[in-house]
Order: sequence, then structure tokens, then C-alpha cells
Amino acid sequence: MNLADLPHAVAPDQAAALRPRLTQVHADLTREVTVVDESGQPRAIRIPAERDLTVYVDKRELVTLMTLGAHPEWLVLGYLLNQRLVGGVHDIESITVDWDVGAAAVVTRAGIDRIEERTARRVVTTGCGQGSVFGGLMDDVDRIVLPPQATLRQSQLYGIVNTIRLHDSTYKTAGSVHACALFVNEDLQLFVEDVGRHNAVDTIAGWMALQQPLPAGEKVFYTTGRLTSEMVIKSAQMGVPVVVSRSGITEMGLHVAQRVGLCAVGRATHRRFLCFSHPQRIVFDDMPPPAA
Repeated sequence: MNLADLPHAVAPDQAAALRPRLTQVHADLTREVTVVDESGQPRAIRIPAERDLTVYVDKRELVTLMTLGAHPEWLVLGYLLNQRLVGGVHDIESITVDWDVGAAAVVTRAGIDRIEERTARRVVTTGCGQGSVFGGLMDDVDRIVLPPQATLRQSQLYGIVNTIRLHDSTYKTAGSVHACALFVNEDLQLFVEDVGRHNAVDTIAGWMALQQPLPAGEKVFYTTGRLTSEMVIKSAQMGVPVVVSRSGITEMGLHVAQRVGLCAVGRATHRRFLCFSHPQRIVFDDMPPPAA
């Protein structure tokens, strides 16, 4: 839930008071190592600096996330939101990250109701680094309502793919990471990389929850990874009606996308793409010329 979604009776200063306190720790995203190449010669390269972050909620250990650590506070907030353990940012009093001990301490305002029961069943997902979700993947899916009239122009889709292609990234210098990005129409709002795509989407979810209303337009989520059921559900929970992937989609991912009204676009490279679900959300305004 965004702060803008709080009841209208809450004054702006009250909404600000309900914003969680977050540390702003930083960590090196890559590290230099020495390798031996195909000629038997040593040389220095950079690799992603994966690290563990154990999340404690009200002093109770919840989960350990493997992450680059680019925006750990947003990651933890988005994780709690996407796991449906908290209803919005106003449920969180503070998130404190300390890389010296590899821990994130979350303090809630009123605790998490039935936390033992709600975290008892864990599903290991197909995410890189083996992500996990608590409870059933399909719980409450039918309650998700996406904007029914939301569309994306084909020309905007091409603009999104080109923006990602040109964007400076850890992948270009060190490889071995996934990227996710949030667009409004074709305008980039946030670009995040992590060792697993589930971490990157959670980080974006945490950032979105902290924003005042985003610029007017349709939200589009981009990922370099495949569209699994986890990725589709998280995108839909974030209110995103169009998801674009450089990769493909799984059968369950497609089933969920069809069920919630999400337009899933895969194999999106250069000027090629495949629309797997709800093609009515694509406005075909930049069609290739007919074959001679």
C-alpha cells in the first residue's frame, strides 16, 4: 500500500509521521578477483559481491536473503509487502540494516498477526538463489484488480527495450545478475539489479510503497528473467498491468497472468516480442512492413 492510499482523514503531516525510518547503508556491488584466462594468463576482473542479509521482525528471525545489497531497506520492505506479512508502509516503524553483522532489524508498529501460522508453510520458488514465499502462491490472487483500460503502445515497448539495452549496469561489468525496472509508459522510474530477480522485484515494490503518487501513466515492469508465477503475482500485487521480459514465461506464470488480467510480454529483444496474455493491452502502432 502506498502512503497515498491511506484514508483521506489522515493529514499529510500524519502520513509523514507514519513513514518508516530507514537506514541508508551502502555496499560495494562488485569485487575484483584474479582469474586465469584461456591463454593461461592471470588477469583481474570484477564479479558481483553477493552477501547474506538475515531479516529479524520484532526480534524474531524471519528469513535470510542473498543479495547484492544495493538497496537493502527497500528490499526488506518490499519482501514483507509481497509476502503479504504487512499491509503497507504504515505498519512498519523502522528498518535498520547493519552489514557488519549481516542483519536487518524490522520494528513493526503493532506486530504481525498470526506470524507463526502465516510463515509455517514455505514454498521454494524457481527464482535464482532459490527464493521462497510463505503460504500458497495462489492465495488471494482473485482479489487482485488491475486497471481494466491500461494499455501500452508498441512503440513505447520498443522504447523500453532500448532504454534497458543502453542502461549502465552491473551486468555489463561483472555479469551474473538479474535486472528489473519500473517504467511509467516508456519513462524509466527505477532500475535494480540483484543476484535473483525475486530480490530485484521486491526492491522495486519497497521503493514504490514509499513514493508519493507516481507520474500519471501506465506502470510497466521489465525483467531480464523469466516470468514465473511468483514474478507475475508480485507484479500484479504492485498494480502493474503490463510485464515485459527478455526471457519467456512458465506455464503457471501464464495461467496467473491470464487469470488476473495481466499482459505478459516475453522474448522482447530489439523489435521482436511475443505477447502471451491479454494482447488487447498492446496498441500496435509500429507494425513491421509486410513481407515483399
